[in-house]
Amino acid sequence: MRIDHAFLFDLDGTLVDSVYQHVLAWKEALDEEGIDLSVWRIHRKIGMSGGLFTNQLLRETGIEITDELNERLRHLHAEAYRRLGHKIRPLPGATELLRWLADAGIPFAIATSGRMETAAVNIAALGVDASSFPVITRDMVKYAKPDPDLFLAAADALGVDIGKAVVVGDSIWDMLAAVRARALGVGLLSGGYGREELRDAGAIRVYDDPADLLLHIDEVGGRR
Repeated sequence: MRIDHAFLFDLDGTLVDSVYQHVLAWKEALDEEGIDLSVWRIHRKIGMSGGLFTNQLLRETGIEITDELNERLRHLHAEAYRRLGHKIRPLPGATELLRWLADAGIPFAIATSGRMETAAVNIAALGVDASSFPVITRDMVKYAKPDPDLFLAAADALGVDIGKAVVVGDSIWDMLAAVRARALGVGLLSGGYGREELRDAGAIRVYDDPADLLLHIDEVGGRR
């Protein structure tokens, strides 16, 4: 039996305050390979899959892209990110929002462009029982954001029609993926993207952070 309503959450910058740890980890990985790229350019790509992220960044530098270089960068990023993991915290209201949904009987899942090697750090920081809801990572789909695969897989894991799901994310890549999946997109400002950027990418509503979303949950279909 299929359910008629669900929330699909991005992870970095949406539920945990980890965007800048990712930026610094990518900066460290790029520096290790002798690739000079400004931090602000790295930030603008956070939320994409790692492979697409490095392809776009390296395209900007004119450096030849190889599978070997992509793989080295991915491992360097993961190592640096794990070292920064102790600084990651849930965003305001994140755990309360997930508990509210659970208490209200509203299913939810997490769909992140990160692989499990970095997503596990964030789940631990979030401090929730990840066995009680689906977690879809980059390892589990063919393409990551801005392709819709992650959200489609999350909806399928919950048994909900994607057209009846609300996607919550902090980046334009989340909103573009939501539009392509035919879901409603709700943007959060907690990842560093602007209100107009999120709206232009397809967000029907934009809130400050998970706490602000919980305060206005009825506006996006959250109800007991």
